[in-house]
Amino acid sequence: MSIFSKILIALGLKKEEPKASPAKPSADAARHIQRIKEHQAKPVEVPAVDVVSMLERKAAQTPQELNWKVSIVDLLKLLDLDSSYEARKQLALELGCPPDKLDDSAQMNTWLHTTVLKKIAENGGNIPRELLT
Repeated sequence: MSIFSKILIALGLKKEEPKASPAKPSADAARHIQRIKEHQAKPVEVPAVDVVSMLERKAAQTPQELNWKVSIVDLLKLLDLDSSYEARKQLALELGCPPDKLDDSAQMNTWLHTTVLKKIAENGGNIPRELLT
């Protein structure tokens, strides 16, 4: 599972993926399922999740002073996820960080924080506009 998927799950924006994959349907069954999906395809509204309130509540409950609004490390810690350099670098690679920023941890962290917040917003999280720049 990707690190960003873990972030979305921790925020309630995505359900945890099942561990075991279901049996593969036969070719006929797969075609039938595809036809049903095509006829039922409708735009799905993504419900907004109050990420800001959730993170502020979590921050108030932790003994550490974590400033998730400016620090990717603090955001990951607040979500009980690995905030190590290796995990952040993996997340940066997963999200397409420019190579020139990967060589400078400060630039990578800044890029990563902004990008993660943007991706959270794209997935239904209410991130204030001022945090997305």
